Amino acid sequence: MAVQPKLKDFPRIRRAVTFYRVASIITGVLLLLLCTEMILKYTPIGLELELGGAQGFLALVPVGTVTAVNLSTGVLIVHGWFYVVYLASDIHLWSLMRWPFTRFVLIALGGVIPFLSFFLEARIAREVTAYLAEREAQAAADQQSVEAAH
Repeated sequence: MAVQPKLKDFPRIRRAVTFYRVASIITGVLLLLLCTEMILKYTPIGLELELGGAQGFLALVPVGTVTAVNLSTGVLIVHGWFYVVYLASDIHLWSLMRWPFTRFVLIALGGVIPFLSFFLEARIAREVTAYLAEREAQAAADQQSVEAAH
């Protein structure tokens, strides 16, 4: 029998799921922005996103001609650091739910494979919520049978 989460940890698990969902969505959006930036920069299009340069407040400029704030690099850095936050939320939920390590690896891939974080976010949240409801109903039924026996 697999080790199951403790009933006393259920409130912590609910908070962990909420944190995971928020981190998952933010990481997914940043990953899509990063993919868009990579396509713009490393294909024959050859453009970078510049903030506050000579071309205006926000402009696409040829690679290597950025004179102001390079938002392309900014997206890369922000996604990298937020992926660390995403992994922290993943580790926290994984440890509370007592899942196998392969489950952790699958969820961690959500931050590096485009669109995967959105699918996993919905699936994981649905599974955890259903699991918690089932375990709480089972605990309530067990409690009632114990009280009826006395």
